[in-house]
Amino acid sequence: MKVALLQFAPDVGTVKENIRRADETLQKTRIPTDLDWLILPEMAFSGYTFHSLEEIQPYLEPTTSGISTQWAIQVAKHYGCHVTVGYPEITITEPKVQYNSTVTISPTGEILTNYRKTFLYYTDETWCAEPSSTFYSGPLGSLGPVTLGICMDINPHRFLAPWDAYEFANAALTSSHISPNSLPPLICVSMAWLCHLSPEELVQEPQAPDVATVAYWVERFQPIIEKSKEVEGATHVVLANRSGVEKGVCFAGSSTVLKIEGGAVSLFETAGKSEEKCLVVDLSERPRFMVSKAR
Repeated sequence: MKVALLQFAPDVGTVKENIRRADETLQKTRIPTDLDWLILPEMAFSGYTFHSLEEIQPYLEPTTSGISTQWAIQVAKHYGCHVTVGYPEITITEPKVQYNSTVTISPTGEILTNYRKTFLYYTDETWCAEPSSTFYSGPLGSLGPVTLGICMDINPHRFLAPWDAYEFANAALTSSHISPNSLPPLICVSMAWLCHLSPEELVQEPQAPDVATVAYWVERFQPIIEKSKEVEGATHVVLANRSGVEKGVCFAGSSTVLKIEGGAVSLFETAGKSEEKCLVVDLSERPRFMVSKAR
């Protein structure tokens, strides 16, 4: 399977310009003819840093029928691959409810699923709701069984749940589509993950990843790492983040694809913390770096 992670730096509220930047980054990339899946960040075209429902209102998109979905359908057909993109959703049925969502499109342009962020970050809580459903785990077209998440989903709920509850990782492990003696084959998280670096620090060595952020992401999949010591197979974790700065808020970039197998974590490739780049990763190849060895 070949996946592509489109990391770029959208700006808040400039939808058409953000789409142009995404298209430009794709055009600079050698996209394989047999690409299976293209993944974009959380709220890819609206930008992320909104502080009220009133502020984000002009950029809300009707469920699976707004500009982000339309773009994804066109791109899916063009490249013949699945496409997942994050967007700010408003329901088309009454009462109107807002969610932080991703939509996933098949290579033929069919809408496969609309996933709503389960755990909200502080910024989300100013304008959207937590859904009644939880993390999505199930078949996703020809991709097979997939667990979907959005950014804060991998953290403890509201930072109040116990650190070792690992709600997202455990949900992937206990999905009804996964047997007790196997690992979830594929996990995908669209992100607008912040970092503690300053804007000045972000532009220093922009092609280098934020190592602390990547290490934190790895830690949040500890239950799967432990399970992988006991059973055969591997889990691939796709983490598609954005880069850039919005309203003084710095994003970590560092999009990456991990492989968890035999209690060890390896890494195929990682984008830099400030890069605008489309990573293309062949999951059948050998990862380039060892992150942690089995213990």
